[in-house]
Amino acid sequence: MKLLYAEDEPAMSEAVVDILSYHNYTVDAVYDGREALDYARNEQYDGIILDVMMPKLSGLEVLRELRQSGCRTPVLLLTAKSEVEDRIEGLDAGADDYLPKPFAMGELLARVRAMLRRREEFTPNLIRCGDLQLNQQNAELSCGGNSVVLPKLEYKLMELLMLNQGICLSTEDMLVKVWGYETESDIGVVWVYLSYLRKRLSALGSTVEIKARRGVGYTLEAGK
Repeated sequence: MKLLYAEDEPAMSEAVVDILSYHNYTVDAVYDGREALDYARNEQYDGIILDVMMPKLSGLEVLRELRQSGCRTPVLLLTAKSEVEDRIEGLDAGADDYLPKPFAMGELLARVRAMLRRREEFTPNLIRCGDLQLNQQNAELSCGGNSVVLPKLEYKLMELLMLNQGICLSTEDMLVKVWGYETESDIGVVWVYLSYLRKRLSALGSTVEIKARRGVGYTLEAGK
């Protein structure tokens, strides 16, 4: 499981990352709200832990931005504030859980486990677009009686397109979301993998198309 952890106190961040890593979580640690928002938008996480009081953007501001953009990744808020009104504000902004500071590491781990269990219960295994179906558990793309298991990068690109079907995505956006925020690849690799996926769709006999819009980007559309 991969987590994003945003906390501006270095000692606290190091302690929490150590305990989460010890319990087999992969953790990206960031130290301000702007960085947290950038990472959350450009990487795939199973859960996000946000300290409320951070520089540049507060945890609540980051949370609101993510929810307004459609991000459904579960979020646990951490804060020194313990008033009922503060907890209500966080939950109303879209948080899945709320843990006041100071907290016991055992309770933090229990809250993270509960948060991730809820995600597993509500995350669908199958994404559909027209006659096409993508299984998120085993990366199998299928149409009718035909199917193929996609390699990692083809799967990530197809998943991105299917989760945003009908929405035009730029090559730059796809590059960052699939290859990562700090990738050294150029946008040419996106065109190559779009070509691979078009060939997959043709081989499966699907009517779904990856359509190009000149000067804008690409969109996945169900055939008529």
